[in-house]
Amino acid sequence: MRDGGAERVNGLAGLRPRGLSRLPKATVLTLGACCLALLLYLPAAGQRRQAGGGRKQPAISQQDFDRLAALANEARAGNRFEEAIGLYRKALGARPAWAEGWWLLATLLYERDEYVEAAKGFAQAAKLQPKAGAAWAMLGLCEYRLGRYDAALGHLHQARRIGLANNPELIRVMIYHEGLLLNLRGDFETAHQRFGALAYEGLSSEDLLIALGLSALRIPVTPAQVGPDHRDRALIRRVGWAEFQSAQKNRSDAQGEYERLIADFPKTPNVQYAFGRFLLNTRRDEEGALAAFQREIENAPESAVARIQIAYLKLKSKEAAAGIPYVEEALKLSPRNAVGHYILGRLLFDAGQNDRSIKELEAARSLAPLAPNIHFALARAYTRANRKADADRARETFARLNKQAEEIDNKGFFTTGDAITGGEPGGGQTPPP
Repeated sequence: MRDGGAERVNGLAGLRPRGLSRLPKATVLTLGACCLALLLYLPAAGQRRQAGGGRKQPAISQQDFDRLAALANEARAGNRFEEAIGLYRKALGARPAWAEGWWLLATLLYERDEYVEAAKGFAQAAKLQPKAGAAWAMLGLCEYRLGRYDAALGHLHQARRIGLANNPELIRVMIYHEGLLLNLRGDFETAHQRFGALAYEGLSSEDLLIALGLSALRIPVTPAQVGPDHRDRALIRRVGWAEFQSAQKNRSDAQGEYERLIADFPKTPNVQYAFGRFLLNTRRDEEGALAAFQREIENAPESAVARIQIAYLKLKSKEAAAGIPYVEEALKLSPRNAVGHYILGRLLFDAGQNDRSIKELEAARSLAPLAPNIHFALARAYTRANRKADADRARETFARLNKQAEEIDNKGFFTTGDAITGGEPGGGQTPPP
């Protein structure tokens, strides 16, 4: 079944209903054509294997196969999709290494909401053409529909690493679903960046507003779960609207709405936190943000993230001794918080407690090994400890991860980051010698 609350993409102009949640029919079928050239150009992995290594193919002449493929393509072009699906399946039964056939079959099945079979087709296309990012992306979208969330996120990340050249609509849908999956996982900051990037581009939809509100309020559900009768829908939508205005650089409108939210929901958990985050990241109002985070702790004494934000502000203001107790309390509440260990490691470094700093930074690295800024900080701490070999490895890792992030950015994506560590190493800085 299709999600009735989904929306379709309307190119650069914005979104029609159904835009981000599901690719439109025209886009899916166009993808089948525009990616065909790539699938034809790249050598299939199956073709590089020895002929006897796989399943024996039914005997069929090249002429008969070409005729089947032509009939399937003709039926697809003529919108005779049922006929096309049957012909593609017959052709693939004879030539299972036909990568573009798997792709074209899967796009038709996806449009019919047959996500189990479509996923199988995209998986075969991706296996045969592992450098075709669109196949990995579509596989991830199918898996999202099937509730296979871990696999979906992994395959969307694979598509991100490879890149999706000349597929702006697919990129947007993929970014949105990455955000949904990250939000479900509890990575609210990165999810919020995904949604904010789409809002910055001018994409506007009800689902995107709800998604922005959910990530800002740190609620791990999807917009589909926030129906008209949801008790907190009005609050979530209003926060989402404020965040949308913020992403659009309408900062006065965003702040005005947040101030009204604070008046209407003064004690609701995470409202003060969302306001403080807005003040810190958008307004650069550190004093106002500090007050908001302190009010959040009063409203929700179990809030680890508000304490980490306060500790981060103390790190920025060179008040290490004042920041350490906040983040230590946060880690008692959330022991596996990578950002907490990172901030504590930075504070301890500034306080001259280098051995403890290394311990905390290594804990952060074990929890978030792909975060460049952690390796940057470790290089500094190892250098101070005269651990040259460790410092060299940390610098090399930082340089590699930073380069990967830049390459992803150059492919038209948005790199992963965390608002708490905004402005930290990982954006073109050079690690210490």
